[in-house]
Amino acid sequence: MLGLSNPDDGDWARLRGLQYSHLATVSVPRLLAHLIAAVIVAWTYFGAVDPLMLGGWVLALGGTLYYGARFDRSLGDADRRRMTRGEVATHTISSAITALLWVAPIVFFVPHGLPHDRMTLWTVLAMLLTGSAVAFAAVPLGIIVFSVIVGGAAIASFVLTGDYPMALVVVAYLGIIALGVTQAARTYLAAKVAESNVVEKSEVVSLLLREFEEGDADWLWQIDTSRRVRSVSPRFAFALGLDPEDIGGKPFLQLIAGAAWETGQFHTSLHDLAERIKRRENFSNLLVRVTVQDQNRWWELSGTPKLDENGVFDGFRGVGSDVTEQRESAEKIAYLARYDTLTGLPNRLMLTESLGDAMRYADQWRTRCAFLMIDLDRFKAVNDTLGHLVGDQLLELVSERLKRLITDNELVGRLGGDEFAIVIKDASDATRVSAVAQNVIDSLSAPYEVDHHTLFVGASVGSALGPRDGATVETLMRSADLALYRSKDEGGGKHFSYEPALHAHAEERRKLEFSLRRALERNEFTVHYQPVVDAREEGIVSFEALLRWNSEDHGSVSPAKFIPLAEDTRLIVPIGEWVLREACREAVRWPEHVKVAVNVSGEQLLDSNFAATVVGALSGSGLPPNRLEIEVTESIFVRDGTTAQHTLEQLMALGCGIALDDFGTGYSSLGYLRKIRFSTIKVDRSFVQGAAKKSAESLAIIRAVVAMADSLEMTTTAEGVETEHELEVVRNLGCTKIQGFYFGRPMPAAEARQLFPPLDLQRGAA
Repeated sequence: MLGLSNPDDGDWARLRGLQYSHLATVSVPRLLAHLIAAVIVAWTYFGAVDPLMLGGWVLALGGTLYYGARFDRSLGDADRRRMTRGEVATHTISSAITALLWVAPIVFFVPHGLPHDRMTLWTVLAMLLTGSAVAFAAVPLGIIVFSVIVGGAAIASFVLTGDYPMALVVVAYLGIIALGVTQAARTYLAAKVAESNVVEKSEVVSLLLREFEEGDADWLWQIDTSRRVRSVSPRFAFALGLDPEDIGGKPFLQLIAGAAWETGQFHTSLHDLAERIKRRENFSNLLVRVTVQDQNRWWELSGTPKLDENGVFDGFRGVGSDVTEQRESAEKIAYLARYDTLTGLPNRLMLTESLGDAMRYADQWRTRCAFLMIDLDRFKAVNDTLGHLVGDQLLELVSERLKRLITDNELVGRLGGDEFAIVIKDASDATRVSAVAQNVIDSLSAPYEVDHHTLFVGASVGSALGPRDGATVETLMRSADLALYRSKDEGGGKHFSYEPALHAHAEERRKLEFSLRRALERNEFTVHYQPVVDAREEGIVSFEALLRWNSEDHGSVSPAKFIPLAEDTRLIVPIGEWVLREACREAVRWPEHVKVAVNVSGEQLLDSNFAATVVGALSGSGLPPNRLEIEVTESIFVRDGTTAQHTLEQLMALGCGIALDDFGTGYSSLGYLRKIRFSTIKVDRSFVQGAAKKSAESLAIIRAVVAMADSLEMTTTAEGVETEHELEVVRNLGCTKIQGFYFGRPMPAAEARQLFPPLDLQRGAA
């Protein structure tokens, strides 16, 4: 009760706060009462005591009382927090010092005054004791200390002067004060305990929520009318990273605002929370960004106003939980759903949504939008030769360049692989689309430095305008894709806009693919043979098997048209197997020294069963392996050099010859010639025509190829010889074999057999 100890049962630190908060309300009257009493005492002993002594005493008493009053006023919020033992001790010491200062007149002034002056002094002291006992009954310790010191000095003074009756009166008076103060303090505390019990009974729901909190990730929070935290739960303190003792009584917003509390630059969610608390309205699952231990986190708060038994607003209480991880996961999922992880650009989904928004904008304001599809040229070669890691780094550099090209009117993203796209929201300026496309081509065509490699890739661009080229997102994207396809067909590095004819071309290609899938079943394919002759004797040494397609639906279709389509759809694999079997069966009828050369696509050569297919064609026809020559181009080594080399080594082990076609026109590398022993190197017709026109470059290339082939014991075939002059040029340059219209065009099998004497055919068949 006195505050000397805090029993374990009950929240006594809180009750001490209720006691001592009362001091703030009477600090000023107490100060005035003591000063009036001091003035009366000084007036009484004026003239009898040295004025300096009187003045010094008054100043000392005034200073002590001022300090005590300031301290008492600082306890105004003690009812909303826990009272510390240090604060109790400070108040007690202050009371003791004040009492000692009042002892000074008894000790130093009374000997110099008249007898009735001593009674005046005691009367003043009795009034102070009585007033303090009444005013400070809630804080008995300070009053008892003050009364014992002052009363003890008065008793000693009366005893020393022989006034024993008066000394007994003082003793009785002090006893009455002690009993009265103790009883008043007990009554005061009993009332406060009863009040606390009433509050506890009215907060049964809150206690149940605390039990819920202990078993769940959520926690409880509670603030009073001043928005200061009350009844701090352990889990709430843990969420703040503080001890419960450091939280009670502090402003709620200050605890969660971090540095923003000083700067005033609060997050919008904190403003929303403060407004709801100010308006005293319920809120549920309010997402608030808080700052805990200098880290930004996200809390989900729910709260409701709290009313006392009289229906008066008494603060807020609610529950909260830390949802930082869930929010970050949701944000990450949302980011991954709309952004490419490699380049950080918007992905196909976000591009599609943005294009939809652009089309709605164009429809609303009667303007145009645009969609540009971008495909990198020669990117596959980089991936195949240097690996996907370098390819990914190249894509990152490409995305950085694209980001620098766009404005607020455009959005650039990655569709997948090496395909990118740009959405232009307002394309009412027709020149803007062409300008953006040209900037993309120019920027992406500049060299790249990746992992100590200097790389060159270009870009092909196809564009479509909405709603002119498509009323829906899907239609507009398909139109841009068709324009891009035309750009690729034209060799790349160009920009083409959509035209209705492109749709017709795509439809024609679709129908052509449908017919191509049924061509083998309908027996629409035939094999023609073009002779290859010896450069000196001009005798036929081999035929090149060339595929021809006479479609029921489309008539005669050029190989330049259907061969790329067959490769794109992988129909080239079954078609190539059929050509190989037909060529072997036909070659068996020719003279024994005549070979047959069959072109093999990269799709066939990379098939793991291709060697078995060759064995089956040879065994099925009876053709010796040394009479079969497989023609390949350099492009297959760019795609997968290891697999291609392994397959060719298997074919050479069978005894088949390997011819390298179009050498010098593609990704030429002497490394191929070192790894694989080709039987023939074919010189492209462009060099033959150039040499006939006395092109120094063409002449030098043919001489170099012939010299290299001779040193490696390989033969050389000059392709595309059409005139006698071209024949003489390549013959003089040292080519060992000639192929071209000069000696014969591709012809059906029956016409090819007529080029041999009947006797030679009989020997070959035998």
